Amino acid sequence: MQLDENMLQLFNKDWALVTARKGDSFNTMTIGWGGLGTLWSRPVVTVYIKPCRYTHEFMESDDCFTVSFFDQRYRSALALLGSKSGRDCDKVAESGLTPRVLDDGVTFAEAYVTLVCRKIYRQDLDLTAIPDFARDRYYRDEPPHTMYVGEVTDIIHG
Repeated sequence: MQLDENMLQLFNKDWALVTARKGDSFNTMTIGWGGLGTLWSRPVVTVYIKPCRYTHEFMESDDCFTVSFFDQRYRSALALLGSKSGRDCDKVAESGLTPRVLDDGVTFAEAYVTLVCRKIYRQDLDLTAIPDFARDRYYRDEPPHTMYVGEVTDIIHG
């Protein structure tokens, strides 16, 4: 497995889609927060999802998830997927992206790279441990994110 990307801009600048399944259905959402690294001697991806997001239900119900990255030409599709809820509409169809079902998740034909992950840890962020500047900005009206750590089990190049 090899990933030859600028790790420091993959999430914050380029965004990504995190996708998880629940039974025969799936949901995806755009994320701008995440990280890549090593934990317990395993390659991992860390993503953060608020409990109020529809995707949170899917992350809680499956052992696997994917994180997919796209060229800038798909920025408007990712913006749509980050602004609408799968509870209310078929946002994937509206985005124009093409889902591809994998053994351990769902990706999209347009992604240039997808990290297939097996969940190895989850933790609700502790509001009392979050710095004031972040608590005031991100958690004034909603509970804090759940952090999911997934072991990267496969890397799929577009």
